[in-house]
Amino acid sequence: MAKVAKPLPSLEWLQPRLKFSRIASLLSFFALTALLLAWNLLIADIPDELRWVIVALQLIPMLLLAPGLILGHARAHAWACFVVNLYFIQGVLAAFDPSKALFGWLATLLSVSLFCSALLYTRWRFQYDRKQAGEV
Repeated sequence: MAKVAKPLPSLEWLQPRLKFSRIASLLSFFALTALLLAWNLLIADIPDELRWVIVALQLIPMLLLAPGLILGHARAHAWACFVVNLYFIQGVLAAFDPSKALFGWLATLLSVSLFCSALLYTRWRFQYDRKQAGEV
């Protein structure tokens, strides 16, 4: 039995979803970046000589993704789904430490939000591009 291709959604259906998922992914991305900066620079008990090293190591993956996310590239959003798992793991581990629980839960929530919104944006963007190219 031959597999029948599922029809693509209409452009009118995809446009508001693309806009919402892109805004949600950008908000989650910048909120997670701000949380990491605020936690490591203001709250965490880190020796001063290591503070900027830790901030740099945590933000390098985010900075590499930033141009693509800001410009709305679907592949950058797809890569964000992979990279954000590092921050999810960090958040879950921190949530079990009572002194870092608030940071842990916030990092976990923001990373899950970024993952879901970036994943949806990637899916809908590729569907939108295929539909614009004339695929049925």
